[in-house]
Amino acid sequence: MKEKKEFKDVRVKKKIFPVSTFLLIFLIFAVFTTLQMKIIGDKIDYKNITLSNEIAVIGMWFLAAVAFTLWTNYQITRYYQRPIEEFSEAARKVASGDFSVYLAPHHTADKLTHLDVLFTDFNKMVEELGSIETLKTDFFSNVSHEIKTPLAVIQNNAELLRLEGLTEEERLEYTETILHATKRLSNLITNMLKLNKLEKQAIKPAPQQYDLCAQLCECALQFEDAWERKNVEFEADIEERAMIEADEGLLALVWTNLLSNAVKFTPEGGTIRLSQISDGEKITVSVADTGCGMDEKTISRIFDKFYQGDTSHSTEGNGLGLALVKRILQLSDGDIFVNSEVGRGTVFTVTLPRYSMLKSEEAI
Repeated sequence: MKEKKEFKDVRVKKKIFPVSTFLLIFLIFAVFTTLQMKIIGDKIDYKNITLSNEIAVIGMWFLAAVAFTLWTNYQITRYYQRPIEEFSEAARKVASGDFSVYLAPHHTADKLTHLDVLFTDFNKMVEELGSIETLKTDFFSNVSHEIKTPLAVIQNNAELLRLEGLTEEERLEYTETILHATKRLSNLITNMLKLNKLEKQAIKPAPQQYDLCAQLCECALQFEDAWERKNVEFEADIEERAMIEADEGLLALVWTNLLSNAVKFTPEGGTIRLSQISDGEKITVSVADTGCGMDEKTISRIFDKFYQGDTSHSTEGNGLGLALVKRILQLSDGDIFVNSEVGRGTVFTVTLPRYSMLKSEEAI
């Protein structure tokens, strides 16, 4: 049975009851005790104590009690009651949807109390909640836009099909446009469902041993027609065999999305390079292209849902692919890095543990 560790926040610099509080109380009682001895004498003779002395002692301690009560009330009101009321009011504002609330600490950084630390953590929580609220608003806005666009295309072309006197060529063109829009809408909904399940961990990785090199080859061959149509040169530098313990189905989504983006953003006559190396502990896979590249702002948001840095290709995707990739790699104990330069191309590098951490943790 594990020992229960006592929680201690190292950020707190000032305790609730410091030594100075004890010294002050001790000094007060020492002063009043001295006064009492002066009133009734050093040697107490209870038979000779006069009524005036008794009243004086009782009055003195009454005043001491009043003074101590007032001082304690002042301390509690100043350092605890008012800050807690301030905290309560701020919490009510956040509950009503105001995420601009900020609670300033009452002490400097070298004298932080527990309440100061609580205020700091509260401010951080409110900031995160505000970010989540913004993301939620952006999410609904993006979803509405992404769904509305293909629906508008379907509606417009369906109305065109109702026109009389259409040639067979025009009819086929409108039909192909409708099919393309419905496929895009279907892919959007499918990716949204996948991402939602992954984020809620409704889909959990099921690691198994398989040959990653064979999987990379199979995923690359799916895009052979696409790169041949664009006259893109495809290069592969991978090992003959590399066994990995991971979820084969989820990782297939990773390679498919990265290769799809490389084909989409590489211009005619460009080059796509698929590389893979491994050692005893991890496997590294990189997908490089000679496409348009990305600036720093785009790189910082490339894994956000629905974000598309290159709007010229927005009709070819929905901005969920890389968000899926990131989440899958997080669940697989992997990571992804981006190196890109505008006009020179992009390199996505994926690192994965060779053996499943999930099974290792369960074994322990």
